[in-house]
Parts: sequence; C-alpha cells; structure tokens
Amino acid sequence: MSRIRQITFEEASCMAPLFEGWQETTIWSFLQGCMGSGRILENSTGEVVLGQITVGDFTFMAGDVLKADREAAAELIGTRPAGFERTLLFMVPENESWNELIEEVYGEDCQKITRYAIKKEPGIFDREKLEKMARQLPAGYCVVPMDEALYETAKSQEWSKDFCAQYDTWEKYEKFGMGFMAVYSGELVGGVSSYSHYKEGIEIEIVTREDHRRKGLAAACAAHIILACMDRGLYASWDAATQISVALAEKLGYHFDREYTAYKIDTGRHFKMNCKK
Repeated sequence: MSRIRQITFEEASCMAPLFEGWQETTIWSFLQGCMGSGRILENSTGEVVLGQITVGDFTFMAGDVLKADREAAAELIGTRPAGFERTLLFMVPENESWNELIEEVYGEDCQKITRYAIKKEPGIFDREKLEKMARQLPAGYCVVPMDEALYETAKSQEWSKDFCAQYDTWEKYEKFGMGFMAVYSGELVGGVSSYSHYKEGIEIEIVTREDHRRKGLAAACAAHIILACMDRGLYASWDAATQISVALAEKLGYHFDREYTAYKIDTGRHFKMNCKK
C-alpha cells in the first residue's frame, strides 16, 4: 500500500534521485537543508516513487506519476504542503504525465501558465557593465541595502512582501538573505531581494511599485545584487514569469534557457473545499 510521508532535512537525500538534473535553486534549498519542506510517496515496498518540494509559493513535483498509485498521487498534489498558508500556489510538474492529474484534481481552481527558465552560468557577468547600470538612476532615487526598517516596511505591504516573505524575522533575513531597495523621498518604491537561498547563492525576487515603473529601477537594483553576490562568491539565480523579465535578465548578462509549464492554483478555494469533504 502506498503512503505519503513528510520528509525532514536530514532525510532529504532519499528525494535527491527524483530531482537529479533539475536546475532549480529552490529545490536545492530544500535538498541542502536551507529552507522549505518536502513530501514523498512510497510504494508498498518502501520505494520512493514521487516527490514534492515546496519553498515559498512554489512546489515542484518529480517522478513518474504513471507508475504510481493514482489515488495516492492525487492526494499528494491535492493537499496543502506543510507550512503553506498562502492563497496562490505555483505547481511545477517534472513532465507532461503530471499535467492531466493536476488538471483533474484542481479543475477550475488551476490555470496552466508558461514560465521562462534562465541559464545558470556563474562567471559570465561583466562587472564594468553592471557597475554602470547600478549608477543609472533618475534624479531623486537611490538604491540602498536592505536594513531592518526596510525589511519591516516590505513585510507590511502587499506589493513588496515577497522581498522577505520566506524570512519570518529580521535576524534570519540578515543572516541568510540579501537585498537592495529603491527609495524615493524616503519611501520604498522597488527593489531586489533573495526570495530564497541555498549554499551557493540566492534566487532573485524583483519588484517595482506600479507607479514607479519604466524608470530603470529594476535594472539598477538587479545590478547591485549581482555585484554583491559576485563579491561574496555567490550566484544570483533568475527565473522569469514574463518576457519582460527575460529581456531584463538578458540586458544584465543572463541567457535564456527554455519555456516550461507551471500551474497557478487557487489554494484558498481548493483547500477549503477539501476540508469540507
């Protein structure tokens, strides 16, 4: 009989073969014991056949779902990951065999979307070019490192909360995170921060408040954090939700890799429905 089991950081190695070859730093975050949560589906002999890793509002599904107990696989993807309390969940399947099951389980609560993977290539950046981009700011704007006051401000606003959402205290952010914020007249208006971290670097979260966009703030802030990572021997990983994000990444020196499928899931509605069953 199949069973679903929560996995600790100490047990994460049992999931590693399922996620071998994935170029996702958020997966590495869990496998390295840095952050996130994991679940596995074991078959009747104890073999790990499916795996789920969740960091922030992203969850990654690996394994051959066609070889697993379908009811158990549906339960794995259709129930709330440990510690997940948000309304939206982005589910990334390893292959197309997952797609039909995800759509069957979530129905109208899920939307199939396309995201854009950016190549992970340490050592490719042009420091002189980045330093120039970091200085290109409109009059009245400045870029400053994240501090405790900006951390609290970012947490308190919907548009900026993902700058530090994975770090529930300033002490944790200060130890593991990194960020550069765009400020105008003393007000936080944009920035770039570590959405997550792993041993060799960070995953970038970049946002500009809507009324301050198209001023070059995202490029300047991103240049700052890439330079800071270079100075610390870390890598600033980039994953894009839009073609605009891809274009900005390429401007900074990254290279586009591929499109991939993800599902945007309304968990507030779905998990509430599950609770009623």
